[in-house]
Amino acid sequence: MDTTRESKTNVILFDGVCNLCNGLVKFMFKYDKKVVFSFASLQSETAKRFLHDAELTDVPDSVIVIKDGKALVKSDAALYIVKKLGGFFSLFLVLRLLPLRLRDKIYDSIAKRRYKWFGKNESCMIPTKEQKERFL
Repeated sequence: MDTTRESKTNVILFDGVCNLCNGLVKFMFKYDKKVVFSFASLQSETAKRFLHDAELTDVPDSVIVIKDGKALVKSDAALYIVKKLGGFFSLFLVLRLLPLRLRDKIYDSIAKRRYKWFGKNESCMIPTKEQKERFL
């Protein structure tokens, strides 16, 4: 992908060694029918550039969405993904009624235990030939 504005919008930065995060990417390939999102592993140089450009120096233990050059983290990132997927997934937007602090506390609780619950790989996932065009 090029570095145009389009490639800087709706990018999911994920922990490439986390099985839960890799599961999210696989989930997105199945349900992101409109091909809204691109992906980059947090361990990649591409992700480092996005984080630098978004002025996010203290990277949270979170999936991060880059939207128009700005970083969405934790529950805000998750709810943005759900919103863009639309359809049935929009039902989860009801969680926006919870205070941000509570939503992020729940998110942090899962993030803290993700390796224990879902496992961890030694290296980042390798995208299939079909997936490669959506990785930055």
